[in-house]
Amino acid sequence: MPRSQWYYEPYARDDSPSPSLPPLPSHPDIIMFPPPPRPSGSELSFAHTTPPPISRPLDFHHPNRRRNSSLQSQDIYDFPLGEDLSQGTTIRGSRSIRPESLDVTMASSNTLGPDFSSRSDLELASHGAVPARPKSFAPTTVTVGTQTPSDPEELPPPVPKKEPVGSKGPPPGGMPPGGDPDKNFKPKSLRFWLVIVSNFLAIFLVALDRTIIATAIPRITDDYKSLDDIGWYGSAYMLTTAASQLLFGRIFKFYDIKWTYLAVIVIFEVGSVICAAAPTSAMFITGRAIAGFGSAGIFSGSMMVMIPMIPLRNRPMFQAIFGMVFGMSSVIGPLLGGAFTGTLSWRWCFWINLPIGGVALLCLIFLLHIPRRPAAPAPLKTHFLRLDPLGTLFFLPSIVALLLALQWGGATYAWNDARVVALFVVFGVMLVGFIAVQALMPETATVPMRIMRQRSMLAGFFFQIFLSGAMILPIYYVPLWFQTVLGTGPVKSGIYTIPLVLSIVVSSVISGVGTQRLGYYVPSMLLCASIMAVGEGLLSTFLPSTPSAKWIAYQFLTGFGLGFGMQTVALAVQTVFPPEDVSTGIAISFFAQQLGGAIFVSVGQSMVNNLLEARLAAANVPGFGSGGAGPGGGHSVTESGATGLLMSVPVRFRPTVVEAYNFACTRVFLLGMGLSILTFGAAMCMEWRSIKKGQPGGPGGPGGPGGPGSPSSSDSPEGKSGQSSPREKVSGT
Repeated sequence: MPRSQWYYEPYARDDSPSPSLPPLPSHPDIIMFPPPPRPSGSELSFAHTTPPPISRPLDFHHPNRRRNSSLQSQDIYDFPLGEDLSQGTTIRGSRSIRPESLDVTMASSNTLGPDFSSRSDLELASHGAVPARPKSFAPTTVTVGTQTPSDPEELPPPVPKKEPVGSKGPPPGGMPPGGDPDKNFKPKSLRFWLVIVSNFLAIFLVALDRTIIATAIPRITDDYKSLDDIGWYGSAYMLTTAASQLLFGRIFKFYDIKWTYLAVIVIFEVGSVICAAAPTSAMFITGRAIAGFGSAGIFSGSMMVMIPMIPLRNRPMFQAIFGMVFGMSSVIGPLLGGAFTGTLSWRWCFWINLPIGGVALLCLIFLLHIPRRPAAPAPLKTHFLRLDPLGTLFFLPSIVALLLALQWGGATYAWNDARVVALFVVFGVMLVGFIAVQALMPETATVPMRIMRQRSMLAGFFFQIFLSGAMILPIYYVPLWFQTVLGTGPVKSGIYTIPLVLSIVVSSVISGVGTQRLGYYVPSMLLCASIMAVGEGLLSTFLPSTPSAKWIAYQFLTGFGLGFGMQTVALAVQTVFPPEDVSTGIAISFFAQQLGGAIFVSVGQSMVNNLLEARLAAANVPGFGSGGAGPGGGHSVTESGATGLLMSVPVRFRPTVVEAYNFACTRVFLLGMGLSILTFGAAMCMEWRSIKKGQPGGPGGPGGPGGPGSPSSSDSPEGKSGQSSPREKVSGT
C-alpha cells in the first residue's frame, strides 16, 4: 500500500542548525528521505513526500529513546498515504503538538497528507509504533509548514483574545443584531422603503411633540385654568424622555429589537390619546409623561432598526434624512401647533399622532423582519439585573432634580430659593452615586466607563449637548421675536421660520452625500459648528427695524449649519464601537441630545424672564421694579405671557416693552453662538474614523481594525510587517 512519510529536523531558536541527529535504528518499514531546505525564519521544517510502494503501512517511530534537551524534538512522523488525522486517528504518547499553531495546507484536490487544522490535540509517541488507519489516497502535492512542538507542561495556557473596543474600532466582520446589512440592504425593494418611511414617520411624531405645544400652551391654560401647571406641560415630556433614554440602551441590547420598537410606539400613542382626551390638567401632564417615555424608546429603536438594514458605508445618507426629519419637525412644531389651535382645537396637536403613528405601526408589524436574538431562558432575577436597577435608582432622581431646578429657577422661584438649591444638591449627590455604581459594577452598568472613556464617545457626548442647546434656542426664540417684536400671530410667526426649515433640508442632504463619498463624518461636524456660530451671531444683531431680507438670510445660515451635524454622533458611535456596544452608545448620544435641549431651553427661558424684567424695571414700567417684579413677587412675565405682557402695560410704555423683548431675545442668540463655539471645540476632539472598508482608519484599512497598523494586527505575530507568521503557508517541492 502506498504511504507518506513526514520527517522534520529541528533548528535552534537562535536560528543556527541543531546538532546532527543520531543514527536511526534499522527497521524494515522505515524509508528515510533527506529533510527539505529550511524555510526562512522557521524553527522547524516539515517535508511531505511519497516513498515507493510498500506492502504494509508505515507507522510512527521515535528513533531516539532519550531526548536531547538542547533540541526542540527529534521525532520522525510516518503516516500512511492520505491519512487525515483530523478525522479520528489519535497517536498516543507523552508528547503533543498544539494544532492551533500548526498549518499543513492541501494545495488542491490532488493534495495528500494529514490535516492538523481541526485537531484539538495530536499526541506523539515517544517510542514504539501505533497502527494507523489508511484511507483513500491521491497523488501527492508537497507542502511545507512550520511548528514549534513542546511538552504540554511547557506550553503556556491559551490567552483569550481581547475584543477590540473603543479606539480600536469595531472588530472585522462584526455582525450587528438582525443579520448582515450587506444582504439586507435592498434599496430597489418597495418593502425596504416602506419600512424606512415608517421609521421616519415615528421620528417625525416624537420630534414634533417636543415643540408643537409651544404655541398651544396659552389656550391649554385657559381651558384648564391651571396657570400654575404651565411649566409642567413642556417639561413632563422632556423629563421622562431624558430620564429613560439610557434605560432603552440596555433594553435594545438584550431584547428583541422589532417587538421592543413596536411596544414603545404603542406607549407613545397611548400617551398621545391621554393628552388629547384629558379632562384635567393632571391627566394631561400624565399623558405627556407617558408619551415622553415612549419617545425615548423610539429614538433608540429607530436607529437600531436601520443598522441591520443598511451597511455602514451607505448609512450617512439615511442618517442625514433622519436628522433632516428631526430638525424639520422640531421647527414646524410651533407652526402646526398654532394652526391647530387657531382653526380647530389644541387637542388636535395630539390627535394627529394617531393616524400617522397607526400607519407606521402597521407597516412595521408586517414588513419589518429582524431575526430574533438567540437567547437561553433566564430567571426573572437575571432580567432584572440586566437593567441596572441600582444605577437607575440613582440616575432617575438626579435627572429629575436637575431639570426641575432649571425649570423653576428664576421663574417659579428665585435662584437662591431653598427649594431650587436643594434640587441642585440632590442632583449632585445622586450623580456621584450613579457614577460610583457604574464604575464598581461594570457588568450591569447602564453607562460602562470603558464606553464613556472612549475619545469619540466623550467628545460626541459634549458635541451633542452643545449642539442641541444651540439648536433649541433659535427654534423657540425666533418665533417669540416675531410675535413680540414684529407683532405677528402664532401662525404667521411659524411661516416666517420656513427659511430655517428649508436650510436644514438642504444641508442635511449635502452632509449625507459628502460623508458617504468622503468616508469621514468629522468635516460635517466642523462645518456644522462653524456655520451655526456665524448664523447665531448674526441673529443676535436683530432690531425691530431689521428688514425681512436679513432675518430670512440669517435664519437660512443658522439652519444650514445645523443640518450638517444632526446625526453625526450616532454615525460615529456605529463606526468606533463593536455591534454589542452600539445600542448603548446610541442611547448615550440621544440622552445628550435630550439633556442639552432640556437644559438650555430652561436656561433661555430664565434669561428672557430675568433680562426682560430687569429692563422693564429700569425703565420704570408700571408693575415692575421695587413694587414687585419677577420671582420675588408682584407682576411676573410668566403670568402675563409673551403677547399678554405687551397688552397689559400702558400704550406709552409698549415701545419700551418691545425694545426689552428684542434685547432679551438677542442675548439668547448670543448664548447660542457661544454654544456653537463649544460645539466646534468638541468636534475638534473627535477621532477621524472612516466608514469605508479598506480606507485609513476603517475596518480592514490602515490603522483600522484588522488592517495594517491597527492595534489588533500589530500586537499579533501575523500582523507584523516584514515577518513570517508561525501560521504562514509556504509551498515547497
